[in-house]
Amino acid sequence: MSKKDSLQVDNQRLAEAWARTLPTVLNASDRAEVKADEAEANVIRVHLATAGRSNYSFDFKCTYVDSREVQVELIDVEREGTAVDERTDVIQTLVDDYVRHIHECAQQLHAFTHS
Repeated sequence: MSKKDSLQVDNQRLAEAWARTLPTVLNASDRAEVKADEAEANVIRVHLATAGRSNYSFDFKCTYVDSREVQVELIDVEREGTAVDERTDVIQTLVDDYVRHIHECAQQLHAFTHS
C-alpha cells in the first residue's frame, strides 16, 4: 500500500515551472499566465486566453492533491471581460481541452514536483 506524499516544492517556484512548461502543451497562439496562490501553498492559479476571434479567457484553480496528482477546478470564463455561461457546448469543449492540457503539464513536471 502506498502512502500519499505531499507537495514539497515552494509554490512560487512551482508557478514559475508551470509558466515555462504550460505554453509547450497549449496551442501556439493561446496565452497562459500562472501565479502562485497566496493563501494555499499547494495551489496555483492558471489564466488562459484563447487565440482567434472568440476572445475567451478561462481561470482555473489547480490544487496538488499530492506531489503528482493535480485537481483542476474551473473558476471563471469570460469573453472580452464579461462573464459568460460556461455550460454551452463550445465552452465545455474548450474547458475539457484546457483541463487535458493542464494535466499534461502536471505530468511533464513530475520530476520537479516528486523529488
